[in-house]
Amino acid sequence: MSHPTTAPARGSTWLLPVITLVGVAFAIAAAFFGSGALGGTPINEAAGGSLSADATPLAPAGTAFSIWSVIYLGLAGYAFWQLSGTARRSERERSLRPWALLSVLLNAAWIWTVQLGSLIASVAVILALLAVLIRIMFLLGAPRTGGMVERVLTDATFGLYFGWVLVATFANTWAWLAASDVEAMREIPVGVAGIVVATVVAVVAAVLDGGRLAPVLATSWGLAWIAVGRTEGQFESSALVWAAGIAAVIVLLAPVPGRMRR
Repeated sequence: MSHPTTAPARGSTWLLPVITLVGVAFAIAAAFFGSGALGGTPINEAAGGSLSADATPLAPAGTAFSIWSVIYLGLAGYAFWQLSGTARRSERERSLRPWALLSVLLNAAWIWTVQLGSLIASVAVILALLAVLIRIMFLLGAPRTGGMVERVLTDATFGLYFGWVLVATFANTWAWLAASDVEAMREIPVGVAGIVVATVVAVVAAVLDGGRLAPVLATSWGLAWIAVGRTEGQFESSALVWAAGIAAVIVLLAPVPGRMRR
């Protein structure tokens, strides 16, 4: 007598998508509240202003952070799309959900570490977030089944997320070291060296990533606004403007050889 194959219960295909939706909604709300967007202390004023647009040579101008509006909108769309039949049946999306949820929870945690004035904790959290996003970019190498919707809500959203956090990690680390009285972090030549290192890391990531556009767009955006930020203020420097501007172009062009080969 043959035994029927065991199929997953209908409810089990809904559980993780619903948890993801609720978790993402909670994390976005916590992030908005903690960022000062709904009142309270803005991030650029928290932790003694260590993350303000003029705090270090690697601090992006304030407009750079408008990219979060796009990322949050994409994350909200991604979370709602998880309830669709296509997403619930996708092995790719099933593997991604826990990491996606962890990423938004870490982002909210980062905001609150800054609000609590602990820059060293914020560096630890953003490094963990970067590691999670690297894992997500690896998982995105699996075949898509959701067409253009999945390409936009999953690949583009997390690509932008990863690209921005990559450059933000350098800026955050610089801010922590500068606030810890490491005077070298306030010197222009060291800032130029930091931009060079960030560029090399971003180019390597673009090559390993197979030439995706979304990550390099976000990283180039951050580097470009570092250049803008160095046109005025206490760290005004033509060397930093040129270094960050050229870096933005180099990172933006990094996927071209890979895409041409494909």
